[in-house]
Amino acid sequence: MARGNLEDRRVRVELTSRDPRWKAAPRWIAANECIHCNSCVRACPEAFDAIVNVAHDVVIVPELCSGCPKCVAVCPVDCIYPDPDWQPTSDPAVWREVRR
Repeated sequence: MARGNLEDRRVRVELTSRDPRWKAAPRWIAANECIHCNSCVRACPEAFDAIVNVAHDVVIVPELCSGCPKCVAVCPVDCIYPDPDWQPTSDPAVWREVRR
């Protein structure tokens, strides 16, 4: 899995695109199973920083998620899954939160 760095993340945010070198599917959080403990937010490496709180949901931005399992390992309710059929993030609220 390709490593990330903060400059790479900045470019991915600016272009709103996923690194094509990443072969693992990004992750997604089942909102109806999530208990909003934010363990996944804290576990996501800073170079990706792919998990954000938007309104009342914890969201993984697939364009920023490399597919690493760090968030999965710390989730106490196992509500984080691979998303092989992911779609680009179109919600402006998500991108606003990412750019904070």
